[in-house]
Amino acid sequence: MTVITSITTWWLMIQEEMMLHNETWDDAISCTLGPDEIDRPFDRGWGGINGPPFTVWTRTRVYFPATHNGAEWCASVARHPDGQPTEHIGG
Repeated sequence: MTVITSITTWWLMIQEEMMLHNETWDDAISCTLGPDEIDRPFDRGWGGINGPPFTVWTRTRVYFPATHNGAEWCASVARHPDGQPTEHIGG
């Protein structure tokens, strides 16, 4: 039996977004989350905003929280102009 949970941490969700852009935590230059905040479990599902706000900068991207109807995830944009449009985030 598979149990589906919406409990996660920012560390995991940021890492997933980084992987989409061929980055890892080794590429992080600065992160506004402290050790306790980045690994604090929270419910990313529908309802309310549970994860603390953050920004993570790498050499090529900026990572930040996104939300819609209380569901939370990590989004990112290029750090420097790259000519690519940014899709709507949230809703």
